[in-house]
Amino acid sequence: MTASNSTPVFSLHQGSLPLLISIPHVGTRIPDDIAATMTPAAARTDDCDWHLDRLYAFAKRLGASILMPVHARYVIDLNRPPDGANLYPGQDTTGLLPVDTFDKEPLYREGHLPDDAEIVRRRDAYWKPYHEAIESELATLKAKHGKVLLWEAHSIRSHVPRFFEGRLPDFNFGTSNGASAAPGLADELADIVAKHGGYTGVANGRFKGGYITRHYGQPEKGVHAVQLELTQITYMQEKMPYSYDEARAAQVEPLLETLVKGAMARVLAAV
Repeated sequence: MTASNSTPVFSLHQGSLPLLISIPHVGTRIPDDIAATMTPAAARTDDCDWHLDRLYAFAKRLGASILMPVHARYVIDLNRPPDGANLYPGQDTTGLLPVDTFDKEPLYREGHLPDDAEIVRRRDAYWKPYHEAIESELATLKAKHGKVLLWEAHSIRSHVPRFFEGRLPDFNFGTSNGASAAPGLADELADIVAKHGGYTGVANGRFKGGYITRHYGQPEKGVHAVQLELTQITYMQEKMPYSYDEARAAQVEPLLETLVKGAMARVLAAV
C-alpha cells in the first residue's frame, strides 16, 4: 500500500458486495522529486478525474469495495499496459508516463524526460502495487460470491479535440467490444441512459475500456469489467478551479447508482 518512501500509494475500502470500483485517475499528488523535473502545467493536474470519489460516495453505502490511488496520472498512468503499448493503435493517446497534457502542453522541463530506469522505478513503486491490489480484491470477492464486477470509474472533459471531434457523449461505456463482460452489458447500460432521457450515452464508442478493463475482465471466469468514461460537465466545472457542481451532481448521481446496481445484477445473473 506504500511506496519505498512510506508514502501511501493507494487506499482500499473493502466492502461486502461482489463489486470493486476502481478510480485510477482520481489521484492528485506528485512527489517532490518528480515535480522538480516538471513544468508548471503538471502542477495543475488538469487531466485528473476530479471528484469521482465524491460522486461515487453512494457505492460505499451500497457495500462496494473502492480502490483509489494517491498519485496523479502524470506520475504514471495506472490504466496503461506496463510496456506502454498504445491501446488504440493509429489514434493519438497519452502513455504510461505521460509527457504532455491532453492539450499537448509539455509536462517536463527540457532535458528532464524520464529515462528507461525512471520508468521502471515508477512502475515498481506506483503501478505494480495498485494492480496487485486489484488482483487481490477481485480474487477475494470472487471467492466469496462466485462472480464479481469490476467497475472502472473515469471522467473527462466533454471537449478534448486531441482525442475526438465535437462533444463526447455523457456516458461512454466500454467492455472491449463485449470481451470484458457479459454479452450486451455495455449496450444495456447505454439503453438505461437513453430511457432516462437527460443524458447521452454510447457503448464501445471512442472509449472501449483501458488496460484495467481489458486485462482483468474475464467473464468466462466470473470476472466482469466495465469502464465508464463520464463527461465532467455532468457534475463539475470543466475549467479551473474544477469545482464540484452540487446541483449537477445531484441530478446525475441517482442515474449512476442505477447503472452500477443494474450492471451488478446483470453480472450475477450471467450464466
